[in-house]
Amino acid sequence: MQTAAASNSDPAETVPKPQVIYRCKKCRRIVASEETIVPHERGKGEECFKWKKRSDAEREPPECSSIFVESMKWMQSVQEGFVEEKLQCIGCKARLGSFNWAGLQCNCGAWVTPAFQLHKSRLDECRI
Repeated sequence: MQTAAASNSDPAETVPKPQVIYRCKKCRRIVASEETIVPHERGKGEECFKWKKRSDAEREPPECSSIFVESMKWMQSVQEGFVEEKLQCIGCKARLGSFNWAGLQCNCGAWVTPAFQLHKSRLDECRI
């Protein structure tokens, strides 16, 4: 009977959604996936920054230039107990971002705590 119930399930549920993985641009090692991303609410853009970082023009806040992820085993400086440090690719030592247990501010203005920030410019986004 269980096989009949399984065959009656919605076909949309059985087809997996396209998964996104992030690779180091330099050596192509996988450094994150869609499941490890920590979402954040978009901030109010430049209003959230100190006055020196603001421009005079009123404009739409840019798209986030980074992704925030969960702590992962390849992040050596996290495993060594540092509170804040650069995040380097374990394969080629390219700088991919940074982390801080107290948090970091995204370019959209949102504050993410704790923050494991990877810069999109240093990653290739691959759909599999």
